[in-house]
Amino acid sequence: MSKYKTPKKDKVPFFEKMAFGSGHFVINMLPGALGFFMFFLLTAFGIDPLYAGILGALPRLFDAISDPIMGFISDNTKSRWGRRRPYIFVGAILSGVFFALSWQMYPENSQLYNFWYFLILSIFFLAGNTMFATPLVGLGYEMTPDYNERTRLMAFANTMGQIAWMIVPWFWVIIADPQVYAAQDVGVREMSITVGAICIVLGILPAIFCKGIDSSKMENRKEINFHTLAKNVKELWEGIKMVFQNKPFVKLCGATFLVFNGFQMVAAFSVYIIVFYMFNGSYENAGTWPAWFSTITAVMTAFVVIPIVTWLANTFGKRKAFIISTALSIIGYILKWWGFSNELNASFNETQLAAFLNSLVGSIFNFLNPMLESLGMSWFSIDASAGAPWLIFLPIPFMAFGLGGLFTLMMSMTADVCDLDELKNGMPRKEGTYGAIYWWMVKIGQSVALFLGGLVLKLVGFVSDAPTQTADTMFSLRIADIVIPSVTAAIAIWVMYSYSLTEARAREIKKELEARRGEL
Repeated sequence: MSKYKTPKKDKVPFFEKMAFGSGHFVINMLPGALGFFMFFLLTAFGIDPLYAGILGALPRLFDAISDPIMGFISDNTKSRWGRRRPYIFVGAILSGVFFALSWQMYPENSQLYNFWYFLILSIFFLAGNTMFATPLVGLGYEMTPDYNERTRLMAFANTMGQIAWMIVPWFWVIIADPQVYAAQDVGVREMSITVGAICIVLGILPAIFCKGIDSSKMENRKEINFHTLAKNVKELWEGIKMVFQNKPFVKLCGATFLVFNGFQMVAAFSVYIIVFYMFNGSYENAGTWPAWFSTITAVMTAFVVIPIVTWLANTFGKRKAFIISTALSIIGYILKWWGFSNELNASFNETQLAAFLNSLVGSIFNFLNPMLESLGMSWFSIDASAGAPWLIFLPIPFMAFGLGGLFTLMMSMTADVCDLDELKNGMPRKEGTYGAIYWWMVKIGQSVALFLGGLVLKLVGFVSDAPTQTADTMFSLRIADIVIPSVTAAIAIWVMYSYSLTEARAREIKKELEARRGEL
């Protein structure tokens, strides 16, 4: 159990944490909004599903290539404002502007016009987002050299990011509501401007207020210009190979790939199970339950799970915290079998606790509904009737430990890995490269997971345009929804069991680096 007290000089002031967290709100808000907005390419703008799939895949190939390049550039940048902050400032503006512009389409345009318009603007958006997100992640790794303070900083950032996920599930509900927008395409155009503007304002705050490592005397940085382009490409490749020789980092990447993409493979299954199993294919009867499931998960992650994971990491170490939190998530996945059971929900609704919940929630929304309706916000209402599926929330307190623990701990541990890299390979520090490769791996894995998720739906016999699904299909889907993330999480625990960069070793590395830099 750690008894180390973080020195005052290594603590990140609360205001800086707020600014850094606002950047992570943007990092989560933009891709989250993009994912929900993609639904309207088909329904609002009449894009063919095949073309919509291409529009989802092609820009991400560009994104996967650009991330390591941006990491290399920010690692080697020399400026009076530091290595990261100029890119964060400009990238936040470009991200917000091009996100809004990419959705300024009209259904009256030809499908070919909208296809090319969205494709080109999406690439510009992702270029701006890479310019913003990659240096921001790198900046977080260097804001403090302290083992425990890094966890607290990343926990704060992850909490702010979860707030974005409390909001984005409601975008499709709001945009599709005729009381709010006259048509879906109008809602997409106007909502995208709002999202873009918010992200610009919040995105520039880390560039203004956050402080990274003093790079004024950092040695061995590469010259970056058109004349050194060929040499830079070679050095980038050598740097990537060097990163993958860092065994603790490879373990972090492997565990993240397993936990995150095991979750991503089945992320949409909960909605399908709620609609097609629990409500027999009726979107109307399912109402806002799927959105509330996502929102409550984000709330639980932000305000309960992340503080607990932070305490576990600072008390028992990050490796043990990861193992504990991932094991708890497996319990959550298994509990979905009972939480999403029609029979158990029916039995539960006969209990006094269900009656109390129906009465409490019903009373709250009976009070709120007139006000919500007057504001055109009736989509927040919830049907707290005798048939309410309250048990779907049963697995959430455990499931939330999966992603809540994963990114809080992995981002903190990657900062420790950057110290190890400096010790072995010297300057310049490679926070940008490590962060870029880590998230590149996440994005590639996410693409694979989405493909495999579709394959699983195909294998279980799910028919996308059918009003209902067979009992055998829903049984197999429920099994896959539990088994896939549970197995990948268990393998991730095995991968991290031999993770060697402990708190004691991390503090030894910190002392050696401080002595080498002449800070002691």
